[in-house]
Amino acid sequence: MTKYEEEIYRIITTSKDHLTVEQIYGEVKKKYPKVVMATIYNNVNKLWRAGLVRKISVENMPDRYDRIIKHDHLVCPRCGRLTDVSLDGIADSLRGQLGQEFLAYDLKVFYICPECREQEREQ
Repeated sequence: MTKYEEEIYRIITTSKDHLTVEQIYGEVKKKYPKVVMATIYNNVNKLWRAGLVRKISVENMPDRYDRIIKHDHLVCPRCGRLTDVSLDGIADSLRGQLGQEFLAYDLKVFYICPECREQEREQ
């Protein structure tokens, strides 16, 4: 791995957030001030294609990147917040319905997050 790949991988896998390429760029720039955005895009895509990080795509939102561990996501379409959630049993249910193993699944549950609900009540 190049120094940029290593730094990007470290940032994604240690973050509790689901970072965009722009956010990753901001973090890498702190350590490597001369880095350019194209380098970040190229290296994030390389890590994703290698299966080392997970890309989360939601319509009308920038792609975000996450560590590779088994979990699903709650998505608030109002503010764009992504929250990790573990929905145990879904994989077993899918296996049962398919009658075989599957490669992967990507579950996103859309809901209004508590902060956005609170803002609605205040208005």
